[in-house]
Order: sequence, then C-alpha cells, then structure tokens
Amino acid sequence: MRFAVDTGGTFTDLVIEDADGQLSIYKSPTTPLDPVRGILDAFQVAAGDLGCDRRALLAGGEMLFHGTTRGLNAVLTGNVAKTALVTTEGHPDVLVLREGGRTGIFNQRRAYPDPYIPRSLTFEVGERIGAQGEVVRALDRRHVVEVARTLREHEVEAVAVCLLWSIINPAHELLVGEVLAEELPGVPVTLSHQLNPALREYRRASSAAIDASLKPLMTEYIAGARARLAEAGFAGRLLMMTSSGGALDASDVAEAPIHSLNSGPSMAPVAGRFFANHDAVSEMAIVADTGGTSYDVSVVRDGRIPWTRESWIGQPFLGHMTGFPSIDVRSVGAGGGSLARVDTGGMLHVGPESAGAVPGPACYGLGGQRPTMTDACLVLGYLDPDYFLGGRTRLDLEAAQRAISEHVADPLGIRVHEAAAAIYELATEHMVGAIEEITSHQGIDPSRAVLVGGGGAAGFNTVAIGRRLSCPEVIVPVMGPALSAAGALISELARGFEVNGKTSSDAFDFARVAELIAEIRGRAEEFIGAAGPSIISSGIEFSMEARYPNQVWTLEVPIDEALTTTAEGVAQLVKAFHSAHLETFAVADHHAPIEIESWHARARCQLSDPQPPVMEAEDGKPAERQIYLPGKGWRAADVWRLADIPVDSVNHGPAVVETSTTAVLMEEGARFTRKASGTLHVVPAGAAGPAQARTWAHGSTTEGTV
Repeated sequence: MRFAVDTGGTFTDLVIEDADGQLSIYKSPTTPLDPVRGILDAFQVAAGDLGCDRRALLAGGEMLFHGTTRGLNAVLTGNVAKTALVTTEGHPDVLVLREGGRTGIFNQRRAYPDPYIPRSLTFEVGERIGAQGEVVRALDRRHVVEVARTLREHEVEAVAVCLLWSIINPAHELLVGEVLAEELPGVPVTLSHQLNPALREYRRASSAAIDASLKPLMTEYIAGARARLAEAGFAGRLLMMTSSGGALDASDVAEAPIHSLNSGPSMAPVAGRFFANHDAVSEMAIVADTGGTSYDVSVVRDGRIPWTRESWIGQPFLGHMTGFPSIDVRSVGAGGGSLARVDTGGMLHVGPESAGAVPGPACYGLGGQRPTMTDACLVLGYLDPDYFLGGRTRLDLEAAQRAISEHVADPLGIRVHEAAAAIYELATEHMVGAIEEITSHQGIDPSRAVLVGGGGAAGFNTVAIGRRLSCPEVIVPVMGPALSAAGALISELARGFEVNGKTSSDAFDFARVAELIAEIRGRAEEFIGAAGPSIISSGIEFSMEARYPNQVWTLEVPIDEALTTTAEGVAQLVKAFHSAHLETFAVADHHAPIEIESWHARARCQLSDPQPPVMEAEDGKPAERQIYLPGKGWRAADVWRLADIPVDSVNHGPAVVETSTTAVLMEEGARFTRKASGTLHVVPAGAAGPAQARTWAHGSTTEGTV
C-alpha cells in the first residue's frame, strides 16, 4: 500500500492506495499545534473504516507522501530561526532594496516592507568576483573567521550566504561555508549558488535566506514525524511533496526545506491534469482546489503545468519572493472556513481570515462563534447536518443560524437565509476573480476550459463558478475532496538542476555548452541513481532560458540536448524560442538572434503507473430536500449519494450530490452525469457542452512548464 497525506489549514487529508490500485479518502481535523497527531488521527479513521488496527495499517505501507504547510506558516508568522545573511562588502541592502514593483501605486501611506533578514543581522565580507568569474578582490579567510565569531556572539541559529557572482565562480562562497562549518558547528548554512543558481541577486539571496531560516524547524519536524510514524508502525519510505510538482525524500527536503513551501497546492494541478485527461474533452483545464482556508487556482494547457520563479509568500511586493521555481498557483483567502463579517460602513466581507481547524465554523460546535461559508451552505440546505464526514460528525444548524443572524443578517437588516446566500455569492465572486487573474488577465479564454473542482469545499461553488466563466464543462473527480493528496500518489520523484552559461545563437560556444550540459546531466543521473529500486522508469528533460538581445526577462524553452552540438541544431533552438515567444507574448522577431542565459535538466523517476479509479455501478434513487438558490428562492432538490447515480445517466439540477467527504451543488439548469470512474461531469446552466475537438488558448505569461 501507498499513503499520501496533505495537512491543510482545516483538515488533514489521507489517501490510501491498496494493493489493487484502488484509492480511498479519509479526513480528520488538522491539529495546528501538533500536525503529526492530525496525521495519526486520519490513519485511525481509516483503520476504523477498513476494520483493522492502525498499527497494522501503517505497517503495510510501502511509501508515505507528505505535503505540509509547516514551513509556509512559519514564514508567514515569523516563527523561523534567527538567521544571519553574509554578503559581499558594499552590498548589504540586497534584501532591503528588493525588486521594483508595488501595489496601490498612489498609496503613499503604506510602509516600505521590512527585509526578510534585518540589517542588524546582515554581515559583509571583503571580496569580489567579477561577472566573468575572475577574482577581482581575494577573500581573506581571517576576515571570515571574525565574522563567524561575531555571528556566534549574536547567537544566530542559521546563516544564508549570497556573494556576488558566486553562480559563475563559487570559490569564495564555498570558503565562507567551510569557515562557518568550522566556527559554528551545528548551525545550518545555505549557500546561494548551491540552492538557487539564478542570475538575479535579490531572488538568489531571498531564497537562500528563506531556506536557511527554515532548516532548524523543518529538520526537527521531519525527524519528529519520521520517529512518531515509525513508533506507530510505519517502516516505509517517507517522501515530501515539493512546490515544483514532484516529490523528494524527506532527508533531501530537510537539507533544502524551501522545496516544501507550497508543496500541498502544487499537487492539485498534477491530479487535475490526470482526471481532466480521463473524464473531460477540453484540452485546457482550470484546476481549483477549495480548502477550509484558501482557494488555490492553476491552469493546465496542452498537458503542461506552468511554473514560475515569481512566487510570493504574502502579498506581491509586500511579502517575500522565494525566487525558486514552483508550480504557478494563485491563492485567495476564500474557503469553507472563510469568516464573514459586516464592517462599520455596512459592507459584507468574506475572508481572507479563516476559522481554521480551531475553533472552526460555528456549526462544528468547537467554540467558533463567527459565521463561515460552511455555515452559510448548511443554512442554505447544501449540507446534510447528519452526514458530515460520512456521519462521524453532526453539524449544528442552529449554531450556524445564530452566528449568521448576529454577525451578518441583523447588521444588514435581512433574513438569515438571505444573509447566507449573500455570503455564498460573495465567496463565489472571490473565487471567480482568482481564476480570472490567472486566465483572462493573461490572455487565456476560460470558456475553452474544463473546470476541475477539488478540495473538501469544492462542491459548494464549482458549478456556479463554471457558469460564471462560461466553461463548457465542469468535473468533480471522486478523489476531488483530497485532490492534492491524490496528486502526490500520481506524482514522480523529481528534481531540477540549473547552471549558468551565457552564449548567443550567432556566436555559440559549443565547447562550453557541452561542458555545461554534461555537468547537469551528470547531476541528474546521480539523482536517478540514488532514487532506489522502487522506481518504474526514469528520464531527464532539458531546457534553456533565453531571450532576445536587450530583453530583461527570459523564457524557459524545452530542448533536445543533441541540438546543442551542431549549427543546424542551434538554428532549431532559435526556432523553438521564436515559437515559445509567440505563444507567450503573441509576437516574435524571427530575424533576431537569441541570448541563452542558463541550462536546465529535470530528472524524473516514475514511482507508479496511475490508473483512474473504478466505482461500481448502482441504480439508486434520490431523496429530496429544500435548498435555497440565490435569486431564485427555496426549491425542491434531488439529493443523491454519489454511488447511487447510474453511470452515464443524464440528470438535472437543482440537486445535491453527496459523498462522505463533500457535497456538490447542481444549480437549476445544470446537467450532470456520473462517469464510471466516479467523476461527476457537469454542463453548467446555459452552456452548450464541451466541444467535440480538443482546443486550447495561447497567451500565458508564465515562465515554463512541468
């Protein structure tokens, strides 16, 4: 058996793949102060359902994939190690000056954001490497020793090192790392050229600072999780999900914890791509993962998942840029636990603040007093209070009504169900806005895409969002309530490698490029060689980052490494770049040469051969209950259990389809069918249905694909 666990802000999702390849979902409330306890609680729920002992269940596991927001939450709350930055003399403000850009350009009252590491913990060393790798000013080892001893006096817990042009010649950065290891034994150090050999200094420094600050925390967390899982009976391989859409051994993530920052959300598009290929027609997919705290959106085009280096922790330009390649996922604070309130001006707000797992929505009966979207959906009839989590938890309808009445309905002077509908509609609009930001704002037409709904709270809004965006089809996979965890079981063991080596197509340095390609190929092969015997297959994919002369930004373009060995091959590289530039920006200069800045290799090791789930066909009948539809009022709606819907039969809304982990609202006018895989396929009201031919749109501004 294989397990996948995704620790969210409200629920911990567990997906189990048995010996026959069948998947099952289990959920348990997240325990924020002790996430491993939440994981073990989820296994306890699974053991009870499967009729076995938890220890026996864990002992039968070969692999456990783990996604966690532990590192992300630590950065957001500032609960990280006391970290110092060592940089080149004369350049101590790299984290202060950042990169240009701001939100609200006319708002002069917003304070300039603080650097990730304060200036008081930034230390300079006298050295200088030139842009061609030449030593302009030699590094004095004695000076580094003095700096290290000063760091000891400051009792720093981690150190990030980012020296100028270390990506071209790392000798000085390596020497600093050597001295720090001698003078500060046990204090973790991150060298920027090893972690993120990117050209842009701020991004390199920022990623090194974030990574170093997380090392003590994540090393302790991973070691503790491994020990407690072993104590509970698990003796298999522990893998951590990464923000780049793959998985790494837990020990590798402990050495570079920045990989884990957006590990959970990055897996949803991996699973969304799989289910869209199997159960939908449209070539492009919008993958939306609705949790208790956030709404995470990504786009899959032509089978490719875009990635970006411009991932921010917190608000863009106000938070901190990771500078590290990750799946391009946009998030807004809208989920099942998003809190609703009315401000002093009489304006309704939903999110971004969340009730979280503790105290949770008012209807959970755990002490929450403020209304959430989950409370609103319960009041509107979309949730059965006696069937939440398959009946393991009973929801308190009266508590939800009281919370909405006190905090929304009474301040607005409307009835409770009207207030609940307003909460629902506003949350839906926030979600639509998140999708528009990553689609129509980037020249992508959502009316050509299938909307894939994932997350435990996905069923409330997904069909309504599909209607608002004119999507021809919407699918909610049977594994949708744990989409990220399901994506982990589908994912590969993967890691990217990068090396800088600038050249141009009209003066191509064949010998130098051959050395660089050989270097990253060797590192990728070493990674594959250490992957273990459980892999099914492996491969290496190459790409280049290039631009037109005098451009500021680069594009990553997949390449065949053999093209770098001949003049004819270089011409093909130029042609590939023109095509990528045309696709991304709708313009290309076919007569211009290109400048290639860096070379990349991504090693992939396939761990499984994923198969779509198969749900037994039933021929049940629906029940009926009253639900409230915004703008339409109370309606009698069919209430189906997913397993009771006959396969491929066409059904019509209004209806609610329930499973033990979610409830899907079918609006009036929507048509829905259940696929053999258990996926709900929906044609929203007013949509003609999916096109017979697969189509996809041009116009993304993301930097690469997975």
